[in-house]
Amino acid sequence: MKKLIIVFALGFGFFVQAQNNSDLKKHYEVYYKQMRKQGDVRGAINALTHLLVLQPGQARKDTLAYLYTNAGQYVQAINVLGVEKNTSDSDLAVEVKAVALKSLNQPQLAVQQYDILFGRKPDVFLAYDLVDLNLQIGKTAEAKTYIDYGLGNATEKDMIPFYDANRPYQVPAKAAFTYQNGLLYYNEHKTDIDGAVKMIDEAIVLAPDFLLAKQIKEILLKQKNAAPATDTNKK
Repeated sequence: MKKLIIVFALGFGFFVQAQNNSDLKKHYEVYYKQMRKQGDVRGAINALTHLLVLQPGQARKDTLAYLYTNAGQYVQAINVLGVEKNTSDSDLAVEVKAVALKSLNQPQLAVQQYDILFGRKPDVFLAYDLVDLNLQIGKTAEAKTYIDYGLGNATEKDMIPFYDANRPYQVPAKAAFTYQNGLLYYNEHKTDIDGAVKMIDEAIVLAPDFLLAKQIKEILLKQKNAAPATDTNKK
């Protein structure tokens, strides 16, 4: 009789726990929808975290990481999804990893995720990011491949945004890729600064307000002008 009571008590306990979990799940689903409706990102993240604990699922993980990324919480986003290159990841998961890792200044890891995205749906904007990342990690051959793609596929309507100035601005994609071509040339021929500057000048002609290109050109010219003085001091 005691064994029967114990079994019944255990069974009832599991039933109550399951019922409680079901009630909690419904509560946090409603709470999540309300937080999204109110635009409360912190509340939405809190609700989705509870839902993920109550009923784990990859789609929820992807969405939670996406919310973290939109809130600028890149470390938290990566903690949810990890950094592994996984070609079976959803588009959302790969994009979140790519953006978060790039924002965390991890080009070696970020480029792997951008490669997946580009392989699924290539476009000039992904190509621009891939040129930038590959140049950072010294992969000039890969960078050239994406520069060629950008120059060959960019249309007049395609604009690349820049945030290096007090006020963000845009330049035509062809100007941006021409500028990157100058950077690539400099990486491969560091003694030929004039050749790199010539390409950057071509980018400035295409986009006269291209501030970053002008800044890099100025840095390269200063470097060129400083070289003779350095050699004289060595003598």
